[in-house]
Amino acid sequence: MQQTELKDTQSQSDYPEESAGRLMTVNVPVVHKDVTIGDIEQTLLQEGGRFETINYIYLVDVENKLKGIVSIKDLFHFPKAQIAKELSPKKLVTANAYTDQEQVALLALKHGIKAVPVVDNAGKLLGVVTSDTILSVLHSENVEDALRFAGAVKIDNPAVNIIKAKSWFHFRKRLPWLVIGLFGGLAAAIVVRYFEGTLEEQIAIAAFIPVVVYMADAVGAQTQTIFIRSLALTHDLDMKKYVWREFKVNLSLAILLGLLIFGFSFLWIGSGILSLVLGISIMLTVLMSMLVAIALPWLFQKFHYDPAIASGPFATIIRDITSLIIYFAVVSLLL
Repeated sequence: MQQTELKDTQSQSDYPEESAGRLMTVNVPVVHKDVTIGDIEQTLLQEGGRFETINYIYLVDVENKLKGIVSIKDLFHFPKAQIAKELSPKKLVTANAYTDQEQVALLALKHGIKAVPVVDNAGKLLGVVTSDTILSVLHSENVEDALRFAGAVKIDNPAVNIIKAKSWFHFRKRLPWLVIGLFGGLAAAIVVRYFEGTLEEQIAIAAFIPVVVYMADAVGAQTQTIFIRSLALTHDLDMKKYVWREFKVNLSLAILLGLLIFGFSFLWIGSGILSLVLGISIMLTVLMSMLVAIALPWLFQKFHYDPAIASGPFATIIRDITSLIIYFAVVSLLL
């Protein structure tokens, strides 16, 4: 049996922070692609203690190019004379050394695998991101996304620092988006002030401002969360098909919600024209929220920023202001 050692010309510290190359381990069972199941069993019995993980056995050729993967559970279901390469799936799931850690973790979830092999551009096996590391990455990324959505700027090692950090640290991390949100609120107040004459004539209009703003934020948050996850899971996302699907979904939601608010407000207030204003405003607001929820993360990704930055307070400010503009524009046209 030919046992292979993983060697890379680069040190793991040479790879970017939060990349697959930085996270991978080389202490995994790697053998020649033509060995048998019996050969692998013998090697695991003799050297299994030095491996960091043995969920999979990795099959390579003489140039160390990854040619197959065999799950440890398959070793007990096939004859010892079976060639290992014959048990490998045809399509191998791999990551590049420079792939972001979150994409590696999502890749493992998408394909239901416990570890992700890391290869270079030539297909040579460099190492493996293990299941323990994947779980750690998922936890860290989920905490970081939750903090970002709450308006806290990037925190190194959020799973630890968020608990142990001092008051001044929390103050600095939370302040920036709150200041931006403050000015966003002032901008929204200016929009309302601009239409104060209309509000004085139709005081009932003011009562429905929270409904319009809430619907914009709720629909936008749903659409944006799904879109950001789709971007992370699928690198070749077909934007035309995706946007068309979301448009159909949100158009259906807009029509239904518009009819509901029309019927409720008409029964409550008895004004057909005001109910029509609310119905049209909700419909336009839902469609606007969909556009913002997709356009912002897409633009951030195009300029090589984390699309998740577009969530939380930043998107909320834009949705709140545009929903108010839409609402009062419809009021001015119809009342």
